[in-house]
Amino acid sequence: MRFRYKEFPRHIKRPIIPIEVCFQNECWPCEVLVDSGADHCILDAQIAEVLGIDFHRGREGKVVGVTGVPEKIYFYPVRLKVGGWEYRTTIAFLEGLANYGHAGVVGQKGFFDKFVVKFDYLKGLIALR
Repeated sequence: MRFRYKEFPRHIKRPIIPIEVCFQNECWPCEVLVDSGADHCILDAQIAEVLGIDFHRGREGKVVGVTGVPEKIYFYPVRLKVGGWEYRTTIAFLEGLANYGHAGVVGQKGFFDKFVVKFDYLKGLIALR
């Protein structure tokens, strides 16, 4: 599977890809940052609400981002669809993540452990195998 980097003003390109998050009979499309520095897949809590997930009932954890401020996350089992390929995994939900311009990040556990990921910034491509 191949995806193009998403382009932003001032010639900034980011590895943002479309996915679908599914829970029971509901699926929600969103865009996520492919982040090799993220330990987990983390999505905005609003997605959980749309899917009917009471995310606060999930296993609680903490995440520390570049700001160094620890925040509560809640892990929940879901299905992810990437380029037509569907698999079960556990992701975390975080309140306020959508404020960063995308619905979340896909990281080491739940994404990089499922695919071989190749970034080609110069060609503007992300390849998944």
